[in-house]
Amino acid sequence: MPIVVTEKFESRKSTKGDNPSAELVYSVRGTNDDLAARAQAESTSPANYDNMPRQSVSVEPVGDELWEAVVRYAKNQAGSLPEPGDSIFSFDTGGGTQHITQSKDTVSSHAASGTTAPDFQGAIGVTADGVEGVDITVPVYQFSETHYFPNTAVTAAYKGTLFSLTGKVNTGAFRGFAAGEVLFLGASGSRRGTDPDDDWEITFRFAASPNATGLSVGPINGISKKGWEYLWVRYADQEDTGSHAIVKRPVAAYVERVYDEGGFNGLGI
Repeated sequence: MPIVVTEKFESRKSTKGDNPSAELVYSVRGTNDDLAARAQAESTSPANYDNMPRQSVSVEPVGDELWEAVVRYAKNQAGSLPEPGDSIFSFDTGGGTQHITQSKDTVSSHAASGTTAPDFQGAIGVTADGVEGVDITVPVYQFSETHYFPNTAVTAAYKGTLFSLTGKVNTGAFRGFAAGEVLFLGASGSRRGTDPDDDWEITFRFAASPNATGLSVGPINGISKKGWEYLWVRYADQEDTGSHAIVKRPVAAYVERVYDEGGFNGLGI
C-alpha cells in the first residue's frame, strides 16, 4: 500500500514578528515505519514556506498505519551554520618586507670639510665589496575568503585544481585587481560532518601587490613590472668625477618572472 500524505485542516499555524515561524500538519497513512512516514512527509512538504526554510519534521503515531507529521519553518537565527553558497571575507593591509638596494631619491649627502660625498645614484649601503641595501615595508594586501560547498562539488579533481593553482599569479582580472597582481597562497578545507549531504568549509588565501610602470633606478628609466615579478639591479665600478673616487653605481635593471600564471576561474568562487 502506498504511503499517502494529506495536509490537515488545522495546518498552517503561523507567527509573525521578530521570530516568525509556521507549522504545516499532515496525516500520513499506509505504514507503521516511523522513518518512512517522516521521509514521506518531508518530501511532500515544501522546502520553504512564507520565505522561511524548513527547520524540522516530526512524526507521532495516532493509529495503525496512521501518523501525524508536523513540519516547522523558521528564519535561520544569527550564529547558525552557514549554508552552501554563503561566504566570509577578511583582509589585512599590514604590508610585507622587501630588501632593496636602490632608493627612490637621495635626499641629501654629506662629506667632511674639503671633500665631496660620492654620488652613488641612489644605491644604498655601498661598500668596497658591494651594495648592502636595506629591508623596508612594502604594500602587500593579504585577504582570505571562506566559502561553503556541497559535498558533490569537492571532488578529487577539484582538490587537484586547488593544488595546481597554489603559488600562481592571476592571468586575468580577479576581485578588482589587474592580471599579475594577485598571488594564490593556497586553500584549506574541512568537511562539516560525515553524512553524504554534509558540506565543506574551504578558506582561500591570497596576497596582492600592485603592478608598476615608469620606475627608475638611478639613470635607468622606463621600467615596468607586474606585482609579483622581481626587479633586481646590477652594479659596476665607475669613477665619480665630483669626488674622484671609484664607486658602485647601477648599470642595468632586470625584471624577472618568478611565479607561473594560472586562471583563477578554476577556484570556483
